[in-house]
Amino acid sequence: MKQGRLIPFALLGHPVGHSLSPAMHNAAFKVLGLNACYSLLDVPPGGIPRTLEKLRAQKYGGLNVTIPHKEAAYRFLASQGKLSDVAQLLHSVNTVVFRPDGTLLGDNTDAPGFLDALREAFRTSPRGKRILVLGAGGAGRALALTCALQGAESILVADVNLAARRRLLLALRQAAPGLPVAGASLAHARIAARDCDLIIQATPVGLHPGDPSLLPPEAFRKGQIVFDLIYNPPVTPLLATAQAVGARTANGLGMLLHQGARAFRLWTGRPPPVAVMRAALVKALKTRRS
Repeated sequence: MKQGRLIPFALLGHPVGHSLSPAMHNAAFKVLGLNACYSLLDVPPGGIPRTLEKLRAQKYGGLNVTIPHKEAAYRFLASQGKLSDVAQLLHSVNTVVFRPDGTLLGDNTDAPGFLDALREAFRTSPRGKRILVLGAGGAGRALALTCALQGAESILVADVNLAARRRLLLALRQAAPGLPVAGASLAHARIAARDCDLIIQATPVGLHPGDPSLLPPEAFRKGQIVFDLIYNPPVTPLLATAQAVGARTANGLGMLLHQGARAFRLWTGRPPPVAVMRAALVKALKTRRS
């Protein structure tokens, strides 16, 4: 990324005001002396095609994409841009690179960012684990497919949206033939969860005050790994419930950091200052909570 004019970057989502991504990326731009800025753009449902075309014309350097637009960004870039191998596999885009020739590249750093965070927090991987994924949306799909390709022993998918659940199960069977996969209602997941080694919470439940834990105390056990993609609040009702019975837990801050670091490298071609980005996230989260 060359110096010169101020190059804008942004996160597209709806809602998007809760995100800490600007703190992380602006700290990285500053420490590396890059003339760039990162902001939040609230894009209503259906607005992704128009927004991507508009930002391309404004010569943005790159974008992140979050709920509920990851699959919409994938569909647009499948027809109007280019996709990385990972994005094609996951049918989900969370990072957009604006290339010098004017083309847009859709990528997905959620998957490797999740693996980085899992390794950092627990020194482990999905290999050989019985996994429960709560949520079959863009993030749930990405992480379920990642676990399948990383050698999970089995995957159970729970989502109230039956169609989304079926689509994900089909994708899992296509990506990893022979892997035991199944769908479940939330009621069944509450019973089956205890036998799982890794539980991934990929729904918005827990973001708002008063949200319940999706799983009761009896769904957890000591030594089990519970990973909630939500990072604000840092301890969701699900994580608090799991911690109370001795499960090992992590929130989504590590994944936010590592997917962001990988996106930063794609945009700039520079090694991301991970320590600086982590410190900025922790500081921003503390400020938000106070």
